[in-house]
Amino acid sequence: MSSSDSRSINLTAVQSIRKAVLLVFIVAGVAFVLIGDSRWPSETFLHEAIEFFGLCLIVFCICGRMICTLYIGGRKIEVLVTDGPYSVVRNPLYSLSIVGATGVGAQLGSFTLAIATGAVAYLVFLLVILKEERVLLSRFGETYAAYLARVPRLFPRFSYWRDVEKVEVNPRLVRITALDASIFLLSIPLAEIFEHLHEIGLLPTLISLP
Repeated sequence: MSSSDSRSINLTAVQSIRKAVLLVFIVAGVAFVLIGDSRWPSETFLHEAIEFFGLCLIVFCICGRMICTLYIGGRKIEVLVTDGPYSVVRNPLYSLSIVGATGVGAQLGSFTLAIATGAVAYLVFLLVILKEERVLLSRFGETYAAYLARVPRLFPRFSYWRDVEKVEVNPRLVRITALDASIFLLSIPLAEIFEHLHEIGLLPTLISLP
């Protein structure tokens, strides 16, 4: 087995772990909404404001991930991409997913749940990133080490922005990214369903979060 094949397998394993961990947290989240709800009733200003803010975060996540895909185009292992979004933060796709996860938590009208889902997503992606960094460091060596030292891991520094004149776009990957990120939008109708079930008494409200 070549070193390139080994690196590909390592990254595939990391992504499998990420998906498994996220699935566990999704199940935990569903378990919570079966017994928990926002302290502020639906239709109140604060409840609706939190939901709307969450929707803005989700839309920002979807659009941002599509832009990132225009730059990286599935070349994560073969080429070290350091332009566009990747010039201000090393893992913009993960950063945006954390934003999206926060928006998902906000769909129940709870600040606490929004912060909690964002924090959980941050921890999950941080573990994945730490493993990916070792793989990419072995692939790109000193070039990647310099990139590590210069560009933040998850919190962008926009003053570092550096663009290119042209990017090679893979439309299929952009569509896949858009569809994957659009899963965040499912939280909106699901949250409304669970809220209604709590309101009519079909689900108990054992936990009430601000």
